[in-house]
Amino acid sequence: MGGLIIIAIILIVILILYNNLVKARNKVKQAESGIDVYLTQRFDLIPNLVECVKGYSKHEEKIFTEIATLRSAYMSQSKSLEKGADLNNKMNQLIAVAENYPELKASEQYLNLQRNLTKIESQLQAARRIYNMEVTNYNDKICTVPSNLVASLFGFKEAKLFEIEEYKKENININLGD
Repeated sequence: MGGLIIIAIILIVILILYNNLVKARNKVKQAESGIDVYLTQRFDLIPNLVECVKGYSKHEEKIFTEIATLRSAYMSQSKSLEKGADLNNKMNQLIAVAENYPELKASEQYLNLQRNLTKIESQLQAARRIYNMEVTNYNDKICTVPSNLVASLFGFKEAKLFEIEEYKKENININLGD
C-alpha cells in the first residue's frame, strides 16, 4: 500500500511538472505570436508609406522594390522572426531616405504614417521584451531540477531568445548620390 502511495505521488509530481512545462512553452508561442501581430501591422503600413515617399524620391526605386519583395515573402510564407527583422531593416532604410526630403517630412500624410509606425515600433519592442522574458522562464524550467528530468523525458527543447544581429544594430547610412 505504501509503495502505491509513493508511485501516485511521483506520478502527480511528474504531471504537475509536465503541465508547467507545456504552459511555459505555450506562453513562448503566444509571445512570438504577439511579435507577429505587430510586425503584420507595421508591414500593412508599408504600401502607404512607400507611396507617400515615392512621390518625393523617384530615384529610390531599388529600396521600394526590395521592401515590396520582402513584405510579400513575409506575408505569404511561414512568418518568422528572422524574415521580419530583414523587412524591418529595409523599412529603416526607407525612413532614412524619407528624412532627406524636407517637403515630405512636412506632409500630413507622412507625419501620420510616421506616428503610426512609431507607435507600432514601441508595441513591437514591448512584445519582444515579453517574448524574451517568456523564453527565459521556459528555458529556466527546462534547465532546473526537477523539471529538467521531465523536460528531457518528454523531449522539450530550449527556445531561442529574440536577438538583433550585430550589423542591424548599426546606424543606417544612405547615400542618395546628390
